[in-house]
Amino acid sequence: MARGKLIIISAPSGTGKSTIISWLMREHKELNLAYSISCTSRAPRGTEKNGVDYFFLTPEEFRQRIDNDEFLEYEEVYTDRFYGTLKSQVENQLNAGQNVVFDVDVKGGVNIKKFYGDKALSLFIQPPSIGELRKRLVGRATDAPEVIDQRIARAEFELSFADKFDKIVINDMLDYAEADALKVIKEFLEIE
Repeated sequence: MARGKLIIISAPSGTGKSTIISWLMREHKELNLAYSISCTSRAPRGTEKNGVDYFFLTPEEFRQRIDNDEFLEYEEVYTDRFYGTLKSQVENQLNAGQNVVFDVDVKGGVNIKKFYGDKALSLFIQPPSIGELRKRLVGRATDAPEVIDQRIARAEFELSFADKFDKIVINDMLDYAEADALKVIKEFLEIE
């Protein structure tokens, strides 16, 4: 069985990357995509389950794994709020022939791309504007106003990383963004 490839998708929070990834995995089985489950030290949201949506660790457990060099990439996004990808899980999935999809922050995306080089495709999902992004975050009704302000400040910083990605997909109209992402991924995986 051929070793899998990596598809890195990064974007500011609220830009639609999770929606696009879900669509690709649900509607395009021919891509043989397997979700890379990240670790985080934040609490589960809504119906999120440990080992399915994320591996939920305490900040102390996360730091111990950092000290053990178990992460392909990790980031302390806010104080004691870590996100990261375990090397062992990714290698197991690649060796099983799966094409591993990463839903990661921009620094993580850049780090994974550096580590894997041309074996990875990196996509940056960009909002049409910061104003539209704020509107989407408010519309989700999952975060307090001060959290939305933090996310917008972070998004402005993250947008400066867009040019470090192989391809930028602007999510102005979801259907077009999904089609654009699909086309680029099919080319990378050499699927007709």
